[in-house]
Amino acid sequence: MSLTLDEARARAAVLSGISYDLALDVTSPEDFRSRTVIRFTTTGGGTFLELHRAGKLDVTLDGSTITPVYDGSRIPLDDLAPGRHEVVVDARLRYVTDGEGLHTFTDPADGERYVGGYLGLDITQRLFACFDQLDLKAPITLTVEADPAWTVLSNGLATGPGTFAPTPPIACDLFVVAAGPFHSVRWEHAGLPMGWHARRSLAAELDRDAAELRRVTEICYDHFGRIFTEPFPFGSYDQVFVPELNWGAQENPGCVTFNEFLLPRGRVTDDDRRRRAMVIAHEMSHMWFGDLVSPVWWEDAWLNESFADYMGFEVAETAAGYTGTRVSFEAVHKPGAYDADRRRSTHAVAPASEQVPDVATATTIFDQISYGKGNAALRQLVTWLGEEDFLAGVNAYLTAHRFGNATLEDLLSALDAASPRDVRGWAEVWLRRPGHDTIRVTRRDGVPVLTRDGVRPHRFTVTAYTPDLEPAGSRLIDLGDEPLALPDWSGLIVVPNAHGETFARLDLDPRSLDALTGGLTGVPDPLVRAVLWPALLDRDPLRLLAGQLPHEPSPTLITAALARTRDHLIRRRLPAADVPGALAVIAAACAPAAGQDEQRAVALTGGLAWSTTDTDLLRRWLAADATDHGLTLDPHVRWALLHRLAELGGIEAPQIEAEQQRDGTADGVLGALTVLAARPTASAKAQAWAAMTEDPGISGRRFRALAAGFWSPSQRELVAPYIPAYVAAAPTLAGRGSAFAAEVGRAFPALALTDDEHDRVRDALRSDVPTVLKRHWNDELDDRTGH
Repeated sequence: MSLTLDEARARAAVLSGISYDLALDVTSPEDFRSRTVIRFTTTGGGTFLELHRAGKLDVTLDGSTITPVYDGSRIPLDDLAPGRHEVVVDARLRYVTDGEGLHTFTDPADGERYVGGYLGLDITQRLFACFDQLDLKAPITLTVEADPAWTVLSNGLATGPGTFAPTPPIACDLFVVAAGPFHSVRWEHAGLPMGWHARRSLAAELDRDAAELRRVTEICYDHFGRIFTEPFPFGSYDQVFVPELNWGAQENPGCVTFNEFLLPRGRVTDDDRRRRAMVIAHEMSHMWFGDLVSPVWWEDAWLNESFADYMGFEVAETAAGYTGTRVSFEAVHKPGAYDADRRRSTHAVAPASEQVPDVATATTIFDQISYGKGNAALRQLVTWLGEEDFLAGVNAYLTAHRFGNATLEDLLSALDAASPRDVRGWAEVWLRRPGHDTIRVTRRDGVPVLTRDGVRPHRFTVTAYTPDLEPAGSRLIDLGDEPLALPDWSGLIVVPNAHGETFARLDLDPRSLDALTGGLTGVPDPLVRAVLWPALLDRDPLRLLAGQLPHEPSPTLITAALARTRDHLIRRRLPAADVPGALAVIAAACAPAAGQDEQRAVALTGGLAWSTTDTDLLRRWLAADATDHGLTLDPHVRWALLHRLAELGGIEAPQIEAEQQRDGTADGVLGALTVLAARPTASAKAQAWAAMTEDPGISGRRFRALAAGFWSPSQRELVAPYIPAYVAAAPTLAGRGSAFAAEVGRAFPALALTDDEHDRVRDALRSDVPTVLKRHWNDELDDRTGH
């Protein structure tokens, strides 16, 4: 049962002064003990604790044993007298393999075991009994009984093996515990204990990157110390790469968890480094946005995520020195936000609380509106207000609500006091309304004219180029209701929002469109090209790739253009008969060349790995463990090449199993699952389907790996019978929990569907489909058919 807004308001009105003393025993590999002492003050009457699927359960209230009517998710506390109370909940719970509870993982590389509670919405209650809502923040004191050889990490400052000092008041969903034989790098900075941690089998990778990880951590810490007046709020700062995390990272106060893809095996590209620096900055900014000050309810989740996303890209680019991070945002993240804003599921960056009636609904708003669009809106706000006024308002907000909860209204009040501008009017159109504007370029006797189709004020850079795409000028302009003519740029090519300061689609005039489509890579500024690539790809992707990709110098933009074409055209819209021709165009555009930059070669090889039909080339590269031009193959590139070879029918199970033994890591296990599922035979598909749908304990990562190989636009006839099977099975599979439901939704058939197949999905949506899966399916239909 998902907590509702009305229930949360009612409970918050009667409870205060909450604290938790939590003792975990993770020594058994079968299940774990969770004993929680909850102390609180109430105004009287009934309330409830959440605890999900406990086995053995003992409860005492103020020293007396009680036998509540436990329904598997809630422990009722009836007829409480006004005043202070103590409840002790002693339970045994099962480990999970889907990340929604206390997750257990055995490393195939060395057999070592790791457990971790990487919590979130409606998940903390799967670990310990609590009042699981944002505005009932409380200190948590933790003790963990574990293997003495293990390292145990959590939010609080460690006071001994498995013991931690009380945290400041934090929301329950921000609690974390991670335990296992981690390899650690520890130090102190500005008097604060810090550390990076990873599985023992990833020790070489952590040591390889330790100096860079430490440098970025310290730069971000020092930068936030300069721009925020509130000091760092917690007693230590650990960062840990954990196995099978369902998210890219998570902002647990004092102990941030990171997905292991951020610690790559093999070659670490510049894009890898930028992405990781951005995520480090993003998560550290959460120590203030989301942890120090938390929302009251989930409609203000953007106060966490939009701010952190903005800070992540901004700090990585300007403070940490990772030039090109904004290029990645414009080319990769912002296009996804535009897509999300066109769907029926779009919502305001800051929706009304009634639009998020329960936690199940809240899980669906952690999307590209709250991240990408919210980030872009805040960048526009900073451009419009000026950074000094923006930070003055932000700091007043943080100080006023430290270790408490706040709303959009609280933030607007602080910004209003700091700036003479109409912040509330700006917020009404930018934060309270869904959708986005279009900036159009027209010509009046050769003079470019900018107009806005929409209601939002915009401040952005517009650039001009000669017909040969030589830079001819740049200026910051404001665009509102009135058209803006640029008479001194008559006859020139113009690009509005050239530096991405605002969130609006571009509709270029024919002169600019023709020049840029034919010569995009001649534009010297990669940030301007990052703005243009997605806009032009939406018009004629194959023509643009064929003409421009071979000349694009930026590996970031190569990777982004290829991924968008694959995901939006090849895997969603292109009829099966047209797939071979499209793949041939892409493969030709990705053809390797001698003497090219290594980073660019990596990006092009990644595209060739899913588009080529040349099995001889794939076998030759795999045998040599290098491309024809000497680029060595990292493990993930080898698995990508093997995936394509399997799709083409060029590899059998014994060879795949030998490759898995050669790799011997968790990534190798997942890679082998994908490659086995990709083989173009009925038996391979049947085996993969059974593994996906008949194993109730399958992890989210294994499910994802199988689905990645199962569907193929090149195997339409072979997988067609499984499309109705997927639609029938998915709602039951999604019932395991929100994170697994998201995996099931992402496993939607990755090929163009017929009208009848689309109708089958629509018919299923009329029945009882879990909220998260319903959102994924509706979004897929919108992306494919417009409705």
